[in-house]
Amino acid sequence: MDLRRRTILLTFALLTAAGGPARADEDRSDRHDHDRARWAREQGHARPLAEILDQVRDQLGGEVVGVEFDRDGSRYVYEFKVITSAGRLREVYVDAMTAEIMKSEDD
Repeated sequence: MDLRRRTILLTFALLTAAGGPARADEDRSDRHDHDRARWAREQGHARPLAEILDQVRDQLGGEVVGVEFDRDGSRYVYEFKVITSAGRLREVYVDAMTAEIMKSEDD
C-alpha cells in the first residue's frame, strides 16, 4: 500500500474512532478532537492532518500510532504518538498551522 493511501486510512481511522463508554471529560474524546480540528481548519487556524503529517513524517523518528488535536494557548497542536525503532513511545507536539515541531518527549 502506498504511503499516501496509508496516511489517509490512518487519518480516517484515528478521527472516526469514537467507540467505548462515554467519559466524563467528553471534550477530550476522539469525536470532539475531530470536531475541533474541523472547526479550526474551517476558520483558518489549522491545516489538515494529512498535510502536516506529510511535512513532518521524516522528523518524527518512528511510526505514528495515534494523533490528538488540542489547543496550546493561542495555537492549535497535533500531538503525534510515535513508536520509535527502539520500541519506545514518544509524543511529538506539532503546530497545526506551521508544522513546526514544538517539543518531543518520551513517555
